[in-house]
Amino acid sequence: MREKIKTLMQRAYESLDSAKLLVDRGYNDPSVSRSYYAMFYAAEAVLLTKDLRFSSHKGVISLFGQHFIQSGVFPQELSRDLNKAFDERLTGDYSFKSIITQEIARNAIIRAENFIENIKGYLIKEGYEL
Repeated sequence: MREKIKTLMQRAYESLDSAKLLVDRGYNDPSVSRSYYAMFYAAEAVLLTKDLRFSSHKGVISLFGQHFIQSGVFPQELSRDLNKAFDERLTGDYSFKSIITQEIARNAIIRAENFIENIKGYLIKEGYEL
């Protein structure tokens, strides 16, 4: 389990790096998608610390809120940020006409960085090596 958590966190950081590269090139839609996936992988990693299973994106988001936000482990803003990232990803991936601006994409990166750093801090405090 520990190795899977470490791998998911590596994927989170890779996705975050990809988001930054994409927005710098003007690819705002795929950038918000990568920002979301950075958060999604980090959320998956932290759920594994409680041996929680999930079968969908909404399931991960719901379990994260239930087990880590409602219990006070993380601030409410992380749940809002994860939900916002999910909505922006859907817009970026599936909208016929792009409405994701560079400002939206850059803000998504900032939220993803904060989300991942919070997860990383928790994992380290709990004794996981990343």
